[in-house]
Amino acid sequence: MAKFKKKTKTNQDIPTSALPDIIFMLLFFFMVTTVLRETTINVLQRIPKATELRKLQRKSLVSYLYMGKPRNTSMFGDEPKLQANDVFIEVNDVIMWVEKEKAKLDEVERDQITIAFKVDEEVKMGLVSDVQMELRKANARKLMYSTPQRMEE
Repeated sequence: MAKFKKKTKTNQDIPTSALPDIIFMLLFFFMVTTVLRETTINVLQRIPKATELRKLQRKSLVSYLYMGKPRNTSMFGDEPKLQANDVFIEVNDVIMWVEKEKAKLDEVERDQITIAFKVDEEVKMGLVSDVQMELRKANARKLMYSTPQRMEE
């Protein structure tokens, strides 16, 4: 009978030559797929909390309007301002802003646009109702008040 010898020299090293390639592929993947904040909010906001909330089905159909005191009060004053995207607009410019936002969407989805308000607690309701009237004139009738959820105590 023949004797069989066991190989005692097994190599248990993990090959690491492909590791930098994998790391760079992952880094590139996350750099490409990450969405950065598109809008810089220039108004102060202390948003009221709510208990009855619903999640949106399609966030691509939502355009945000921010209302509150400007962060830079020395340049813009103390009065509450209306911010759309990255710029301050007047109430008279709301119709033109809505038309620009609708133009970004497909023709089928233009009537489904939702305007989301993020309004500071200190803003007077007169400004909010003026903006609502302008949105009616622009035929943007789906409104949403964006708020964080209130925790039950």
